Amino acid sequence: MEARKRLFGVKACCRFLCQREESVKVEKGKEGILLESGTNEIEIMKFTIQGEFYGINVAKVKEIMMAEKVKAMPHAHPAVEGIFKPRDILITVIDLGFYLTDECLEHKPRDLFIVTNFNKMTVAFRVQSIEGISRISWNDIQKPDKTLSHGEEGVATGIAQCAGELVTILDFEKIVAEIAPETTIQLSEVDQMGDRPICNSPLVIAEDSILLQKMIDEALERAGFTNVKNFNNGQEAWDYLDSIKGDSDLYDKVNLIITDIEMPKMDGHRLTKLVKDDSRLKYLPVVIFSSLIDDQMRIKGAALGADEQLTKPEIGNLVHVIDKLLERFEKNIEGKE
Repeated sequence: MEARKRLFGVKACCRFLCQREESVKVEKGKEGILLESGTNEIEIMKFTIQGEFYGINVAKVKEIMMAEKVKAMPHAHPAVEGIFKPRDILITVIDLGFYLTDECLEHKPRDLFIVTNFNKMTVAFRVQSIEGISRISWNDIQKPDKTLSHGEEGVATGIAQCAGELVTILDFEKIVAEIAPETTIQLSEVDQMGDRPICNSPLVIAEDSILLQKMIDEALERAGFTNVKNFNNGQEAWDYLDSIKGDSDLYDKVNLIITDIEMPKMDGHRLTKLVKDDSRLKYLPVVIFSSLIDDQMRIKGAALGADEQLTKPEIGNLVHVIDKLLERFEKNIEGKE
């Protein structure tokens, strides 16, 4: 029994689950879990709670383990089950079933912890089963309409069909931010910069989260940036850039691009590749601003030509990076038009 409680790598766990249940299907192709850069593909790990299918981007998953005993913490959020220490690090456990249903679901011996890593945090989520991994295109992920997503309040970032099942892809950053607001963008970082000059340089932002889009906009407005154009995914941003790239006044319409990675229709890596492969757009600085940034993601982003890559809570750092890249862009663009 103790051996069953050891930590499993993502695909090792799926192989274990496939041996246990013939119904679990895992797509196996390349060695390792990371996809080739800029292909606009995503690998979704499917899991269940109360018989419903949910999904998480495999890039967020550090490992899977059998559920262990958890130490409850006083005055914690109701969805926080507690903490445990599988190695030398304390990990917070969120009871995802309770968070989604507002019901205390029975904890069963076959429950699993999905241990995630994003925004420089390690958090475990209790789920009832893992059903495998599916590789799909971001273009096949549809944004929930307002009747399902409840505007800013929804935690479904997209709906995808994986192996014949409709899977709700959850916004894990929003779940954690709701439980622990101090882990998300802090506008106070911008306020601490004091008075800044007004900057009318046109910025293009691709971000699918309505809540984060508003927070980024407010932060940039407080920092003095007055000319910001928002798009809900990489495809919409690319359609706009593609429509103006031949204009003589292109660089009066866009000076810098900020993009998330995870977005329906087209992800940020694909958008970065398209921009940097274009003869005129390639001069535009691209900042990848994502919860997924780690050493491996930095390698992928750099290979695609991203000028900077930052994790999402670093809003103060983002402002400084924008200042630096706009100054460099203005110097580089002289004589190129």
